[in-house]
Amino acid sequence: MATLIPIERYIAAFPASPLGAWADAAPWALTSNSEAIVRALLATLPVRDYMLADEVAVHRSAVVEDGAVLKGPLILGPHCFVAAGAYLRGGNWVDAHCAFGPGVEVKSSFVFAGSKFAHFNFVGDSLIGAGVNLEAGSIVCNYRNELVDKEINVRIDGAPHRTGVKKFGALIGDGVRLGANAVVAPGALLAPGTVLQRAALLDQGF
Repeated sequence: MATLIPIERYIAAFPASPLGAWADAAPWALTSNSEAIVRALLATLPVRDYMLADEVAVHRSAVVEDGAVLKGPLILGPHCFVAAGAYLRGGNWVDAHCAFGPGVEVKSSFVFAGSKFAHFNFVGDSLIGAGVNLEAGSIVCNYRNELVDKEINVRIDGAPHRTGVKKFGALIGDGVRLGANAVVAPGALLAPGTVLQRAALLDQGF
């Protein structure tokens, strides 16, 4: 299954990143094991560059406002910004120069450099490429609440594939733009540069 979705086609920096050791894993395998993966990466961090407490590592150049909630395991990279009211939980790895505005919740996700979540966004169990921008209120869903069978399925080259997991949001390529109040349904694969218009629904499920 992993060979069906080469992650580097969506996120160019993936192979050379700290996550490169998992380059052969399926995206949903990464997010399902995010806590273990982040814990493994925590053990490799240069202690002098990070403030570390309760499995939360914050780079010394990052800015975290009072009122933000950071739950481990978590790695927050250089020059990131986390606003008051943001909530990061469930095992997250965040690359450099990322921003999380007020009311943003991110769960069990891997976020690459320069991506920005404006405010009042939810992103669950997802891989987010570099330079991705989420306007206010856009959501990446991770659970098929409306279905009896909760297993997430994806389409690869138009063909259906089962993931074996009940929670997976999306693989979002570099430079993707989600307009305000747009919704991405579970199991989406967004090619680099995709633009989703404001208030749009993207549902690639079956």
